Amino acid sequence: MKPRHKRMVMIVLALVVLAVAATLVLRAFNSNLVFFFTPSDVVANKVPQQKTFRLGGLVEQGSLQRQDNGLTVHFRLTDNAQTVKVVYTGILPDLFREGRGAVTEGRMGPDGEFHAEQVLAKHDENYMPPEVAEALKKTEQDRQAAAAATGAQGK
Repeated sequence: MKPRHKRMVMIVLALVVLAVAATLVLRAFNSNLVFFFTPSDVVANKVPQQKTFRLGGLVEQGSLQRQDNGLTVHFRLTDNAQTVKVVYTGILPDLFREGRGAVTEGRMGPDGEFHAEQVLAKHDENYMPPEVAEALKKTEQDRQAAAAATGAQGK
């Protein structure tokens, strides 16, 4: 085999190895990727079925209920437009409170409830997860726009 052909074979082999490595890295990255959704997205069925994702919003006032086992809690997350029921078994963070922001990670169950595997709470009164703050702001803007449109139609 000529040196020129050997070089070509080596280049092709290197490209194949690089392609396989890139494919494996991208698959690993994609399987570990967790998307964030709001309660409005869940109600609109924009969430992946049978996949883990994050759900964030405010813990609705008066919605926190503990079961007798002491570890299972039910509560509702809201983005001030829609509400989603959440069930979580485990120890809640110390800062978890009604009326405060929270981000949960888990899956939608066949019962329509979000089954959280992890619950994160904001760490002080000035902080809210950026995704939650942005979603609440967008919901409020949409609500104001709808109210303005309704007011304009009434004239």
